[in-house]
Amino acid sequence: MSDLTHGDDAAAVNSLRSAVMRLSRRLKHQRVDESLSPTEMSVLGTLSLCGSATPGELARKEHVQPPSMTRIVALLEAKGLVRLEPHPEDRRQKVVTKTEQAETMLAESRTKRNAFLATLVEGLDEDEWATLRAAAPVLEKLAHL
Repeated sequence: MSDLTHGDDAAAVNSLRSAVMRLSRRLKHQRVDESLSPTEMSVLGTLSLCGSATPGELARKEHVQPPSMTRIVALLEAKGLVRLEPHPEDRRQKVVTKTEQAETMLAESRTKRNAFLATLVEGLDEDEWATLRAAAPVLEKLAHL
């Protein structure tokens, strides 16, 4: 890979960063439940994607400190969006599992955000849309590195 800190590559990296951040902010405003913070939504999304997890595992995946995750899980539990269950192998730990209510809310949120993106995509020409479709797997890979 070439040096991405100079010239056209650096400009492309800068443009990508800026565009992803702006689009992310716009998507965050497309929420079904305004009472949930973006962090709470992210935790529910992680549970949906990865399945049940301990608070410590969630903290690592979400890049937050364990005490912060404990507070987030408590808020989600109070809202009926997660439940805590005994860990099957370590009684000192709990496992966080999303509820049916959370799954329904996440599905509605995905639908709303997908509709928002579909509206934006309607403004693209065929070549731009083809480029974006081709880039989607690469962006997905970057999101998980």
